[in-house]
Amino acid sequence: MSETHGDGDGTGASGSGADDGGRDIPEPVRRGLARLVDASVIERIGIALASTILALAIGLVIVAAAGYDAVLFIDNMVYGALGTYNVAELFGTQNRIAKTLRPTVTFILTGIAVAVAFRAGVFNIGVQGQFVVGGFAASITIVSIAGTFPSTATGAAIVIVLATLAAIAAGGLYAMLPGILKAYAGANEIITTIMLNFIASGVVFYLIDSFFRPDGTFFVRTDRFPGHVQFPQLFFEEASFSLVGLAIALATAAIVFLIMERTRFGYDLVTSGYQEEAATYSGVDAKRTIVATMTFSGMIAGLAGAVYVVMVLSYYSNPASIPTFGFDAIAVSLLAGNNPLGVIPAGLLFGGLESGGNYVNQSSDVPRQLIDGVIGLVVLFVAAPELFRMAGKRMGLGGEGR
Repeated sequence: MSETHGDGDGTGASGSGADDGGRDIPEPVRRGLARLVDASVIERIGIALASTILALAIGLVIVAAAGYDAVLFIDNMVYGALGTYNVAELFGTQNRIAKTLRPTVTFILTGIAVAVAFRAGVFNIGVQGQFVVGGFAASITIVSIAGTFPSTATGAAIVIVLATLAAIAAGGLYAMLPGILKAYAGANEIITTIMLNFIASGVVFYLIDSFFRPDGTFFVRTDRFPGHVQFPQLFFEEASFSLVGLAIALATAAIVFLIMERTRFGYDLVTSGYQEEAATYSGVDAKRTIVATMTFSGMIAGLAGAVYVVMVLSYYSNPASIPTFGFDAIAVSLLAGNNPLGVIPAGLLFGGLESGGNYVNQSSDVPRQLIDGVIGLVVLFVAAPELFRMAGKRMGLGGEGR
């Protein structure tokens, strides 16, 4: 069990991809990959910080070469993410901090959904579709039943809980389909989940446009939720962020981590994905467990959809206008080493980049494409060492006695 769980990235199964120990690659590269595999947590944090600084430096050179003020660019990025120009101050204005934490909540939840599948050796690229389906299920539940409960805090809590359960069920069922296709038909889950992303957006658009769009509304969206159906505002005044949403994300990370690390169910998920023969030999139904992995991942994506619509939107709009949190979550999970707890700081980084990039876009004449390019460099440089580390671990490099 300790070999499978390793340091939390789920890539330590000794029986997967470790046949040649990396002997077919050049020796310097092999040694470098082995060094990354053996890197301590402190060293990996240091590598991530150094990668971030290097990426920003290159990005600022590009900004300056394009004729824009690079110093003002980085100042605005910092202020947009932290609410202050002084990085030493941990807290800025409530409004700016809330704008950073708002996408962070969704990045954490969708990142956990990806991490669950990836750690179990199943590539769920369909988190965006499951996120869309979950949000839609929560929305139609709210607009359908909100009027049957009193307009009180208790009534709102009941409606939100029921809507969240509907979202979790919808996301889980939608993810179960590619899991069944992989386990019992040998279908490639990367292809099926990508296809199901587009199907989810198309079907949800049709349903909203045909059955749930209010009369006389030009835009494709559902009715707005009643004013009392929302998370309570605690400390922050930003209308589209609540500490309740953040608490749900953090609690989900902790619970999923405990499930994956401390329960037989979590152990079975990982061994079935990476060591199917060993899992079968020990009495685990590997095919059923693969389906369970996808379902569990989709349930978390559905939860993310529910939190997003309740906290941020207060209605459901055209899926084409929904941010691509499910796709960005892949990078979040990789940056976190597919560790549910590691997703928290990774999600915070992505939330800060999102908020800072939006502020730069609003407060300067720097093109959005250039802003996204700089952010993309940061993501690439930070995630690349973890990708190489995972590749080295898959080849059986590093570790005692290797």
